[in-house]
Amino acid sequence: MDGIPRFTVGTALADPDAVTAALGAAGVVIVEGLLAPEVVARVTDEVEAAVAAADPGDACFNPTMTAFHGPNVRQVAGVPGLSRTFATEVMCHPLYLALCDRVLLPSCARYQLNLGHWLQRGPGAEEQWLHRDELVWSDVPWPHPELQLASVIAFVDFTRDNGATRVVPGSHRWPDRARPGSEQLATPVAPEQIAFAEMPAGAAVIYSGGTIHGGGANVTDIPRRAAHLSYTLGWLRTEENNYLSAPPAYAATLPRLAQELLGYAIHDSIGRGGGYLGMVRMQDPVDLLARGEL
Repeated sequence: MDGIPRFTVGTALADPDAVTAALGAAGVVIVEGLLAPEVVARVTDEVEAAVAAADPGDACFNPTMTAFHGPNVRQVAGVPGLSRTFATEVMCHPLYLALCDRVLLPSCARYQLNLGHWLQRGPGAEEQWLHRDELVWSDVPWPHPELQLASVIAFVDFTRDNGATRVVPGSHRWPDRARPGSEQLATPVAPEQIAFAEMPAGAAVIYSGGTIHGGGANVTDIPRRAAHLSYTLGWLRTEENNYLSAPPAYAATLPRLAQELLGYAIHDSIGRGGGYLGMVRMQDPVDLLARGEL
């Protein structure tokens, strides 16, 4: 047993309420069969040129991030802007949206894509630092609602040897979650507390923004291909500037749902007793896209 609740798409056990309950209890679940093999193949083909061009030695905007990812990881950000399949069939997957409805929507008028990021851990990639993804919003005072629903999708079979995501079930409930602000975890993690998200291609490990996790070491000679896909509350700034990675001319060709998730729709909380965020010329930008006015 790896300590991670498992579900399979297409079975009664994968009911969104059941997955949400397990996610609340353990902080992490694995969903097998999330993506069909043909979707895995199409996304891989559509990002292949960008992955091949990515230089693992390129520095990130901050030296800490360069060290965090390491020299043997090919990174391609803005995947929805590179792969139409990813934008329409992965980012808009009904199970993801059903989970976001349950986890995020109680705290916002609409949720949005946070990050769609290809992470290819090549041979020799070392273990990533264990961390919580919600640390990027460390200025949000605690206690706070869930800020993020995150996942890593396997585009090859994940094994412990090729760098399967390491995760600490239950760590979303640890007291140190209330003390953000350091890249070092306040509570040490014992080896026996770490589970490995071993799973077949097309599966995803889905976790709370407060769950401790990190990429594994790849001691094989085969790259571990994966995508990080996460969503956040519509009133938070996203890790990636999705308006630039999927600019209006491209976004206008996508279905409205994809446009909304990319952040083009206004965050209208007036009906909830609040205000609004993200208007353009006092209009909803997603409507301007539809009319060809952006």
